[in-house]
Amino acid sequence: MDSPTDQQSGVPRSLQHLIFWPLALLGLGLDLWTKHEAFHRIDPVQGLDLIKGFLSFNLAYNTGAAFSMAAGKTVFLCGISSVALVAVLVFFLMRKNFTVLLTVALGLLAGGISGNLYDRLFHEGTVRDFVDVYVGTHHWPTFNVADALLCTAVGLLIISTYITDQQSQSAHDPPQK
Repeated sequence: MDSPTDQQSGVPRSLQHLIFWPLALLGLGLDLWTKHEAFHRIDPVQGLDLIKGFLSFNLAYNTGAAFSMAAGKTVFLCGISSVALVAVLVFFLMRKNFTVLLTVALGLLAGGISGNLYDRLFHEGTVRDFVDVYVGTHHWPTFNVADALLCTAVGLLIISTYITDQQSQSAHDPPQK
């Protein structure tokens, strides 16, 4: 019989919901708010230097995915984003044994996917980017809060998988004599 508590991590299902939903909604809200502020307050030609030689806000519109892959393929990218968002939600709602780390990762993933999907649907197929990290003339591709949420989520998923694999492996190791 299923109990409301996660059998592997001891995390109650209600706590999982209290972590996942606020992270997803706050992530989406923060992404949309920062994009709104950036695109209404920053000069599109001059940008805004925050840390000279390292960080500035420069407005950019991306018609593709990461690193401008699949540029101009709005319907395809909206479809992929929608499927990914549904997959994250179904995975979270159908599975019960989550660690806090995995719950956080899924919440951030949902927030990041939602933020960029919103842009594609309501900003003519483009994603609004504005964070420009650089050293000298070498620039990382401009990104936004949703992109940062997605990268953080992937990192946490990798860490979560590693931790789970380590715990699983040590549980199957024979006792030391």
